[in-house]
Amino acid sequence: MTKLKFAFLGTSHFGLPALSALLDAGHKALSVYSQPPRPSGRGRRVHSNPIIEAANSNTVQLRTPSTLRDAHETHLFASLKPDIVVVAAYGLILPPEILRIPRLGCINIHASLLPRWRGAAPIQRSIMANDEVTGITIMRMDEGLDTGPILSQRQIRIGSDNAGKLHDRLAALGAEMIVETFAEAGTGTPTGKTQPESGATYAARLTSEDERLNWERTAHELECQVRALSPRPGAHLMFAGKRWKVLSARAISELVKTKPGYVLDDQLTVSCGNGLLQPTELQRPGRKAMPTAEVLRGAPIPPGTKLE
Repeated sequence: MTKLKFAFLGTSHFGLPALSALLDAGHKALSVYSQPPRPSGRGRRVHSNPIIEAANSNTVQLRTPSTLRDAHETHLFASLKPDIVVVAAYGLILPPEILRIPRLGCINIHASLLPRWRGAAPIQRSIMANDEVTGITIMRMDEGLDTGPILSQRQIRIGSDNAGKLHDRLAALGAEMIVETFAEAGTGTPTGKTQPESGATYAARLTSEDERLNWERTAHELECQVRALSPRPGAHLMFAGKRWKVLSARAISELVKTKPGYVLDDQLTVSCGNGLLQPTELQRPGRKAMPTAEVLRGAPIPPGTKLE
């Protein structure tokens, strides 16, 4: 099998299995690009990310520019002379000058069945929408947002997965598929098939509004929202002016005459626009996540409480 020289662009855990798989397959990493480390957490400490750590542990050249849209970065990238470029949850737009550099193109590992869920948050949006299936698309990048030709796709069922579990399954699948793509690319420039415009949807970046549980919605919609945001950043309910994260919950299909947002029992079962939502794992501010029963033993929310 032809061994390819590649540049890898990624920032999150999602790309880590793919980078490891390509190195294990004997392909040559010329450089790893990642977004620069940024402050996070309560102390606002600057943290590395898993792609940076992987590059350092494999002694691969690492670059962390804040943009690829200047002539200096384009020159440095071109000087690598990569056969192919792999992008996996990088988070920065690749300008046309970069896209034209590798002879076999820039290849993206995208966590949806394109054209459904183009954009930044395909895993979360697929769960929020209660999709039955999702998958991985390997695509050749063009100047659009996830609009390039499809090289391969593989489908999996979502089931009851939360975003964390689904992320890990898709990352592993993407790693398997990108190694296969490299094997095929070794025989010539991958072309792929044009994406249909029918069925295209946009997976908008998550905002703080996505995290808020709106009790006017149905219990089933809220259960999907909780799964889509678990374990991070977490959906939340408001009680006594504080955000309590809801990391897992169960929808109960039951006709309820109580207005939405009222706590109905000592298990924190809440009335919704349709049905009931029963949180099963909570995290109070500044505390660790625990089963709801344990949280309520130390900080009860009485039945009859109207949640904000």
